[in-house]
Amino acid sequence: MTEQVSPVSTIPPHGGQLVNRLCAEGSEAGALRARAASAPHVRLSELSLSDLELIATGVYSPLTGFMGQADYARVVSEMRLADGLVWSIPITLPVTVLEAERLTVGGDVALLDSAGQLVGLLELSDIYTYDRMTEVQQVYGTTDAAHPGVARVLAQGDRYLAGAVWLLRAPQPPFPDIDYTPAQTRALFAERGWRRIVAFQTRNPIHRAHEYLQKCALEMADGLLLHPLVGETKSDDVPAAVRVESYHAVLEHYYPAGRVLLAAFPAAMRYAGPREAIFHALCRKNYGCTHFIVGRDHAGVGNYYGTYDAQRIFERFDPAEIGITPLLFEHAFHCHACGQIVTAKTCPHDSSQWLHLSGTQVRARLAAGELLPLEFTRPEVSRVLMRVYAPAPSSASK
Repeated sequence: MTEQVSPVSTIPPHGGQLVNRLCAEGSEAGALRARAASAPHVRLSELSLSDLELIATGVYSPLTGFMGQADYARVVSEMRLADGLVWSIPITLPVTVLEAERLTVGGDVALLDSAGQLVGLLELSDIYTYDRMTEVQQVYGTTDAAHPGVARVLAQGDRYLAGAVWLLRAPQPPFPDIDYTPAQTRALFAERGWRRIVAFQTRNPIHRAHEYLQKCALEMADGLLLHPLVGETKSDDVPAAVRVESYHAVLEHYYPAGRVLLAAFPAAMRYAGPREAIFHALCRKNYGCTHFIVGRDHAGVGNYYGTYDAQRIFERFDPAEIGITPLLFEHAFHCHACGQIVTAKTCPHDSSQWLHLSGTQVRARLAAGELLPLEFTRPEVSRVLMRVYAPAPSSASK
């Protein structure tokens, strides 16, 4: 069985080799499915299904499965795997005590999706307990159950399963036209001759400040990987389909086609702020990127993290240990006096000249059928968003 493939691009994957645990066809896949057919099963949550896919396709290299206790404990306490390699988010498979009691360490576990279909096989190497309050305090910096990442951990099962995995049926991608594995992006970068590739993580539609950051970075790079997260997010986040439509719209009119690759990042949001910034950077390193944009409040939620905590956390590591260069940007905005997008580093004017729109203000304008200011976002993006937030016409108005 082939477990690893050689990297294509100039930057090595995290840990040195790109993991491949996808085995969906051929006699090897048939043998694995036969093992799964006689094994006890566990149904995966949306988060765990996403993690299975990302392990198998090498996004989480060097991980080959869900973390064992030694890796888990050191990641939670020190942001390192047991061997010392930097890793900031625990990748675990939670189950209930009753589910765990049906399983045998050293045996197989069939992994099912929410519909009960076989998607993978876990070679079970460990079952262990964990202290969920320690985990959430260390990983999320809070034990507040109002934090979506904390709430998820508090609601999950009391045991973790560990072991190498095989993905036997890749999930149907929600956006097939922009679905790329790390091996595929690396091949595309090599084909295009890109050596310096900057990645941009987003879970929101692109506004003018995002565009400013991306184009500043693109001035010093060969190509931009625009990499929206399309996995599970909070219910009040802009739906992924709307965001992807807005990316297509803005790329068509305002970006050089030969220097941008739009690709879906099929991960779930954990809202872990600084730790997730490290995690997102390492994942983009595995996709073959050499640089990663870190702006204000990366992967944040509410008021749990300081504005630039996600940038400062990189100072805790030797740059060679991370292996991908973070590009740290100040908060950008439009200044009426300057007549352009600026930051506090480059604008000499009073904040009364700065355009700031809260999420509430944005939604109110769209609901009223108003395009957002050109200084805030492109009209093509406004029109996409308006279709979501503008109320449907009443029967009386038809």
